[in-house]
Amino acid sequence: MRCPFCAYDDSQVKDSRPTEDGTSIRRRRQCSSCGARFTTFERVQLREVVVVKSGDRREPFERSKLEQSVALACRKRGIDQERLDQLISGIQRQVETSGEAEVPSARIGELVMEGLRQIDSVAYIRFASVYRDFSEARDFEEFASTVQEAAKE
Repeated sequence: MRCPFCAYDDSQVKDSRPTEDGTSIRRRRQCSSCGARFTTFERVQLREVVVVKSGDRREPFERSKLEQSVALACRKRGIDQERLDQLISGIQRQVETSGEAEVPSARIGELVMEGLRQIDSVAYIRFASVYRDFSEARDFEEFASTVQEAAKE
């Protein structure tokens, strides 16, 4: 593993342990050259999944993009990072175990919305505003009213 501080190609694993949710391994490493310590995470990747975007563009599934969009929707909401990691890992698992080599981005967006709806209604509305391309305040009002009605049931 390359050192992020000096770019030396060799580092030693000092400690390994599973993460809380058991979906990855956390490794503490030390650079053989500069002695700096850093942490890496190792996850199982079941298969290469391609995301089909609008306009039939295709790109590899990247967990980091999913993490960024969920983090943006949940910014300043006080949601525990472990809970968000579980959501993201669950979505990634569903995408990778679907049996399909290509997954539409719309399907991933729906999975995120389902998860956020259960965690936080404001994050759910934030994500939906980008995902569904709200263009006016009325779009927010209509969507928020459906969220409130669903919460009453």
